[in-house]
Amino acid sequence: MRVILQRVSQASVRIDTEIVGQIDTGLMLLVGIGPDDQNEDIDYLVRKITRMRIFADDQGRLNRSILDIEGAILSISQFTLYADTKKSNRPSFTQAAAPDLANQRYQEFNQALMATGLTVQTGQFGADMQVSLVNDGPVTISLDSKAP
Repeated sequence: MRVILQRVSQASVRIDTEIVGQIDTGLMLLVGIGPDDQNEDIDYLVRKITRMRIFADDQGRLNRSILDIEGAILSISQFTLYADTKKSNRPSFTQAAAPDLANQRYQEFNQALMATGLTVQTGQFGADMQVSLVNDGPVTISLDSKAP
């Protein structure tokens, strides 16, 4: 699994004109699923994301996690994280999981995040979404469960 994590002061996702997910302070996640991803990948990333200390403490140091600040998560499925651009200018997405498997793992990932007690909003798997965010910092981190 691959995740692009962005610390945000606000984020939302729209489908057509309807807002389907929206958060204030927290994390926006772009989530890509690979064909070999298992429960261990989900567990690793949930642990890493929820414990990562990227929020400021009282002294302004990045010492607090999303759990510490009781923030929220906006999780967006993003198969393009598995784009292969080595051979041409047109990306190939053959390294991404098939849609049925990807959707299943994406839902399991979101359920695991919710099980931590965090508020988790999502987009809609496979939909054409418009994502808006205010990246706070900016803080953007790339995670790959196959390269911990």
